[in-house]
Amino acid sequence: MAFIFNFFWVFLILLQNPYLSKSQDLFFNGFNHGGTNLTLNGIAMILNNGILKLTNDTSRLLGHAFYPPPVRVKTSKNGTCVSFSTIFAFALVPQFQTLGGHGFAFTFAPSKELPGALPSQYLGLLNSSDNGNLTNHIFAVEFDEVQDFAFGDIDDNHVGININSMISVNSTPAGYYVDGNSTAQYLNMKSGETILCWIDYDSNKHQLNVSLSLSDKKPSRSLLSYDVDLSPYVNEFMYVGFSGSTGLLASSHYIMGWSFKMNGVAKPLDLSSLPKLPRDKKTNFGLIFGVSIGSVFAFFIVLGIAAYILWLYKNRDVIESWELDVGPHRFPYQELKKATKGFKDKQLLGFGGFGRVYKGTLSNSNTEVAVKRVSHESRQGLQEFVAEIATIGKLRHRNLVQLLGWCRRKGDLILVYDYMPNGSLDKYLFNEPVMVLRWDQRFNIIKGVASGLLYLHEEWEQTVIHRDVKAGNVLLDADFNGKLGDFGLAKLYEHGTDPGTTRVVGTLGYLAPELTRTGKPTTSSDVFGFGALLLELACGRRPIEPKASPEELFLVDWVWDRWKEGAILDVMDPKLNGDYNEIEAAIVLKLGIMCSAETADSRPSMRQVSRFLEGEAALPEEMLVPGGYSGKRNSQSSRKKGGDEGR
Repeated sequence: MAFIFNFFWVFLILLQNPYLSKSQDLFFNGFNHGGTNLTLNGIAMILNNGILKLTNDTSRLLGHAFYPPPVRVKTSKNGTCVSFSTIFAFALVPQFQTLGGHGFAFTFAPSKELPGALPSQYLGLLNSSDNGNLTNHIFAVEFDEVQDFAFGDIDDNHVGININSMISVNSTPAGYYVDGNSTAQYLNMKSGETILCWIDYDSNKHQLNVSLSLSDKKPSRSLLSYDVDLSPYVNEFMYVGFSGSTGLLASSHYIMGWSFKMNGVAKPLDLSSLPKLPRDKKTNFGLIFGVSIGSVFAFFIVLGIAAYILWLYKNRDVIESWELDVGPHRFPYQELKKATKGFKDKQLLGFGGFGRVYKGTLSNSNTEVAVKRVSHESRQGLQEFVAEIATIGKLRHRNLVQLLGWCRRKGDLILVYDYMPNGSLDKYLFNEPVMVLRWDQRFNIIKGVASGLLYLHEEWEQTVIHRDVKAGNVLLDADFNGKLGDFGLAKLYEHGTDPGTTRVVGTLGYLAPELTRTGKPTTSSDVFGFGALLLELACGRRPIEPKASPEELFLVDWVWDRWKEGAILDVMDPKLNGDYNEIEAAIVLKLGIMCSAETADSRPSMRQVSRFLEGEAALPEEMLVPGGYSGKRNSQSSRKKGGDEGR
């Protein structure tokens, strides 16, 4: 009798907890107001008409909507992921019609809250520290409106399959197949139209298929098909639902209906019975007013409108064709003016030949930024301004200052960067530094800048020559990590091609000798500037010290003399009080000499430099003999010359 009683007790528990069974069937033909049938996080909400709204026009926020009880997706703890099928209707309405911000994903997740997840390019699923970890147990199909180069996105309107990472294992431009056609029809997900999506996983074939359509009929051919066994990536019980986010630009992500089934085919959705996307209705007050007034007043109204349009035209934010090619991150002038409190002097972080840099706070996200306002008197005109945007706007590296956006209004040229709370490196080295950097901090900065330069020279899609590597252009974040910034003089060219001659630009003391002869910047001329930076960090002195004795006037010559005498560590910054790693210090000083070689061919590449710094290769003695760097140079006059743009 006890056995029979226990059997029926377990049976009743299974009846009351359907998610513990092998089959789970969900159907939402619209959602209950208030979200009683879903767990909502972030800015997600249920509208009065039953539509799930994951995000809105607020920048850099996320929204989650998950079915409350977990779904059993594996036959046992270490078993096989079973088949599932889902259908949902969605619409994406960006804040600006042609620009997205960012997207959403259908997902299986180990929790409903996804703690630590970030908005923007992470879609509310992961963050920078856990991206790619096998322990994430995240499976998602993303619908992305922004092309993120760091994640290898194919375009700004694609569908992707993600497993434990924001880098899609497979992706394709959004589209749908019409019966009989072998080519998919393009589908603009930013149009605001209601789109139906089918996602089917076959556990026997280990195949995942994704289809899109603008009608109730499922296409006979899948848009995206990927062979994968999901068993190793999911837990026995998972939460199923949706996650979305906004970035610098925002977009509203709507889900009108959702059908889901484990071990079977999801119940079809009828588009005609789903709640409709709300549309803004605007009354043409101008027409009503024009009809209601007399012909005498109409003349003055037209005249006033014309004057207003003319005023708007004269004070508009200038948008040219090259700005559309660079990217979408363009700030309104008034937003930056508000962020910097009217470009007040108390917000000033620094200034130089290229203009002033202000600290700002973006009101819509409370994000601290650095706003560089190029002065009208500056030599950096529109050409250099475009170069900085075109270069750093597309670069993604932890040791490069991230460009967030830009603005151009009349003669104002403005760039917006990540805020670096510890300022520029030169404040910590020369004269009376604000604080003395420890040796481990200096060595970490050296390796970071070397990694950034290697990325510019060899690892990006084009070769980027910075042309102004120096301590003043190395910025420090809150943890004193070095990030190379100020790309106003940068030059791009295709790998393996000749960069060609140009104006000699840069800063006195950092210019490679061959630049004054050939006018041709190369990666090797960047290495020369990096060599000066190495010696600056080790010695705490500038490349040219006018107040020094004649034998110490040129830093590299002084270091070379001490090295020949076997006393190279005598040049180390006295502010370190002898507290440094002697092996690392010797490597830095010798590398500084090697990178400062008279001839470009004698200098190492940034890949070689990085290997030396990381201890992957020993310094070759043959690179330190005459023919590479041979002591006092006959061309010291080249150090005294600057380019016509020297700063």
